[in-house]
Amino acid sequence: MINKSSFFSNLKSISIAVFIALIIRSFFVEPFNIPSGSMKPNLLVGDFIFVSKWSYGYSKHSLPFSLPLIPNRIFDSMPERGDVAVFKTPQDNRTDYIKRIIGLPGDKIKIINGQIIINDNLIMRKKNQDFIDVSKNFKTKRIRKYTEYFYEHEVEVLDIMDNGMVDNTPLYVVPDNHFFVMGDNRDNSQDSRFTNVVGYIPLENLVGKAQFIFFSLENSRFLEIWKWPTAIRFTRIFKFIR
Repeated sequence: MINKSSFFSNLKSISIAVFIALIIRSFFVEPFNIPSGSMKPNLLVGDFIFVSKWSYGYSKHSLPFSLPLIPNRIFDSMPERGDVAVFKTPQDNRTDYIKRIIGLPGDKIKIINGQIIINDNLIMRKKNQDFIDVSKNFKTKRIRKYTEYFYEHEVEVLDIMDNGMVDNTPLYVVPDNHFFVMGDNRDNSQDSRFTNVVGYIPLENLVGKAQFIFFSLENSRFLEIWKWPTAIRFTRIFKFIR
């Protein structure tokens, strides 16, 4: 025989726990995992990160399933150049992307020979030791790595090839209340340089700022616990994202 009072008490406890989790996820921090290599060398496939939801304010995209309960954006704060941000792509307003914010509203941006020019200022970079990339088949490949002196930030970026598809671009002029984003893996990132695919990101579409890595797995899924002893990248846990 089922004890009804016990059943409803458990249901109430579960409902409260779910509600609290939704509040935390919507207004404080939300976990994401990195599914692609577009942000190498700074974020790797298998990294699990926390994103702060308060950094840029709140919109409907702060809520689960982008529920239209918040008009426009409230408590908004302007991102800084160099921030690593999660956003909803303007094409479907559902897909989460993570890229680095390169351009702010009104900026004029052009890429020449793989180097960024913002408002006629060349972003300087210097060559570093190659990045050793490891594939799913555990094959290694050396990729050119640079340090880019991006205003207050020093950003490590990858440059796979010369004369890549978007190593030389037309001039981009960032519209009001929009941002220009790029992946740190410059020749392997679908970003604002592809205006028909990603393009400029509206302020409303920003979900939050990437803060730190809380877990990381090499060639393993989160629920494959039996692989954890050899798959966990311990050196990446609690690493801040710059």
